[in-house]
Amino acid sequence: MLDAVVVGAGPNGLTAAVELARRGFSVALFEARGTVGGGARTEELTLPGFRHDPCSAAHPLAVSSPAFRGLPLERHGLEWLHPELPMAHPFLDGTAAVLSRSVGETAASFGPRDAGAYRRLVTPFLHRWDTLVRDFMSLPLTALPRDPVTLARFGLVGLPPSTWLARRFHDEPARTLLAGLVAHVMAPLSGFATSAIGLVFALAAHTRGWPVARGGSQAISDALAAHLRELGGTVHTDYEVKRLDDLPPARAYVFDTSPTALARIAGFGDHYARYRYGPGVFKIDYALDGPVPWTAPEARRAGTVQIGADSAEIGAALHAASRENRAPEAPFLITVQPSVVDPTRAPEGKHVFWAYGHVPHGWTGDLTDAIERQLERFAPGFRDRVLARATAGPPELAARNANYIGGDIATGAVSGLQTLLRPKLSLFPYATPHPAVFICSQATPPGPGVHGMPGHNAAKAVWRRLRQT
Repeated sequence: MLDAVVVGAGPNGLTAAVELARRGFSVALFEARGTVGGGARTEELTLPGFRHDPCSAAHPLAVSSPAFRGLPLERHGLEWLHPELPMAHPFLDGTAAVLSRSVGETAASFGPRDAGAYRRLVTPFLHRWDTLVRDFMSLPLTALPRDPVTLARFGLVGLPPSTWLARRFHDEPARTLLAGLVAHVMAPLSGFATSAIGLVFALAAHTRGWPVARGGSQAISDALAAHLRELGGTVHTDYEVKRLDDLPPARAYVFDTSPTALARIAGFGDHYARYRYGPGVFKIDYALDGPVPWTAPEARRAGTVQIGADSAEIGAALHAASRENRAPEAPFLITVQPSVVDPTRAPEGKHVFWAYGHVPHGWTGDLTDAIERQLERFAPGFRDRVLARATAGPPELAARNANYIGGDIATGAVSGLQTLLRPKLSLFPYATPHPAVFICSQATPPGPGVHGMPGHNAAKAVWRRLRQT
């Protein structure tokens, strides 16, 4: 009998399996798709030689993750590449605010009236980042904070809505860039703890950067899988699990799936019926004949580029998708251009680029024209560079990854108490009604992103139970 079976080979399932195997437990991992990866994959979606990331591409949380930093992933081929600027937010007048590794450069891009306010906001946390990120991403209740004073100070700043945090700034560049950071998790700007979301992304850029993985996000998943095999674990792909009886006998079962799928497979009925899924996204992967012709020169040097004319436009786009059940006319876009720093991603002189905008949950329309009209506002002539495009709305995203219900790439709404307490109001979020079954997907704390911490935290809960039996 195995010690543990893990279902789902996304970053969290892979991390959970690795953490258990590191501690001497026998582990087998089962994945429905033909390759491991989940939200961290790389495929030729458009033309031969153009390597696209179907979901995540830039990785501020991965490079800061306590789980990943404790593993020898570089030995298994993972190499982080840092663009000259982690992120840029261009404006219609050709200027841009930037999120740089340098706090000074970032503050200067906001203008003289807000430079000091930004420095005062981030400086208290910069030199304590590694401890802080471990504290707020660790297993609730069972891991005492290493720096409770800094964590409490962060909470005072981060728990209020980002609209409160925006009041610290006088001018639109700082407010707009902050609004865009919050929108990465598709949360309304007025939501609980949205200040923390924006601040985490900013601090990550200043301390560890927003890198891409050389060759694509698949390199993260492949490195985790290689380390698992090195530790004696086994990986089974093309293996769809429809019920617990499909799996071999084990002392524990760990699911990197949505709560909905877990309830169906394990027969938990309506145990997760109150769990809420959020807005979806409409994503386009592009093969380009050259770099994106951004008007703002800063955007040409950035790995990630946020697109929204001002904070009001960003807020309206989020509100339309999450509250009004309609696609925004001017969508807020998150775009990533990996080939500005990784020439292996496209043929010589060519580029890969992706953009996505928020749409209502389960939306079945086509946002291509709206996305490209928005891009043309900040990069005139963009359409002339397009060689091919691959589009994916909520139905296509859900078909590619069963965890993305209704196109929700966060596997659950990041709003209200569910921002912090997911998938249920529970002191033990990785436990389920069955004592041998656990959940480790991004539907559990600390939430969405490619960082492996839900898997790391769930593994702690699993090995503590295994040692008791």
